Amino acid sequence: MERYPVTAEGFARMEVELKELKTVERPAVIKAIGEAREHGDLKENAEYHAAREKQGFIEARLKDLEARISRAEVVDVKALTGNTVKFGATVTLADEDTDAEVTYQIVGEYEADLKINKISCTAPIARALMGKELGDTVEVPAPKGAKRYEILKVSFG
Repeated sequence: MERYPVTAEGFARMEVELKELKTVERPAVIKAIGEAREHGDLKENAEYHAAREKQGFIEARLKDLEARISRAEVVDVKALTGNTVKFGATVTLADEDTDAEVTYQIVGEYEADLKINKISCTAPIARALMGKELGDTVEVPAPKGAKRYEILKVSFG
């Protein structure tokens, strides 16, 4: 079974979601199915079919979360130090063409969220950054041609 890295924060979020699904969502949908059954004919009972469909989604999500949690290798980002980019690092980059700065945290693929500047360790830019140091320049393949970035800052926690 392959293990994958996840930050302590990402692991905690998965555990909270798992607990919510098991203790709130699953019992609520089971109750809704029971109430819908009491209304009679199940063939034409939209409430019953909707509740069963929701139950299917909840059960699938539970299995997915349980599998992720069992294979997760939790990395305590706060314990990491140095100027080398590695999993969990928060990296500030300068685009060499535009001088625009951007900051990303490199996280596990299941906790990546570009809206909050968390990129997957499997993303092309993260793979290009891994092992590089403060001040290095990296070239990242992009659809419109390679982009070059200078590493301005590396931090952890």
